[in-house]
Amino acid sequence: MNLLRALTLGLALLTSLPALAGGKKQQMAGIAFHIETNPGNNPNMVFEQFVAGEQRVFGRVPEISAKDIEAFNPFPSQDGQGYGVLLKLKRNASNRLAALTADNVGRWMLARVNGRIVDAVIIDQQIGDGELVIWKGLSLAEIQGMDKKLPRIGEKKPRG
Repeated sequence: MNLLRALTLGLALLTSLPALAGGKKQQMAGIAFHIETNPGNNPNMVFEQFVAGEQRVFGRVPEISAKDIEAFNPFPSQDGQGYGVLLKLKRNASNRLAALTADNVGRWMLARVNGRIVDAVIIDQQIGDGELVIWKGLSLAEIQGMDKKLPRIGEKKPRG
């Protein structure tokens, strides 16, 4: 059992080292979207976050993540600090998003980038076009990392 713990810890440390490398270019941003859920759910499967003046509960497992993204377009954020991105999802993820948003109108959805919460929006209608927006919170290094792995919307290949 101790060997298994040591191997798991070692693997966790190795996979987190690139994110800790100061001043070096980052890998593609780890992007995850979490939907608000009921406070009575299993405490191990949720986390609390202060959003819109209230403590809210969100599912720990992301509903949409970086593996679901087909292409993107960055833009300067309105606050002038960093960037936002328009994300085009793969077909399967787009269908999943349409079902999730139809079932969760009136709930909040959080966007996490590399583990930090950068944005939150209320789901006001079903999202049927397969596009999600993170309005703020990404760095230039994260955009450059995305350019290495994903094409921009309308392009065939990643720029990096």
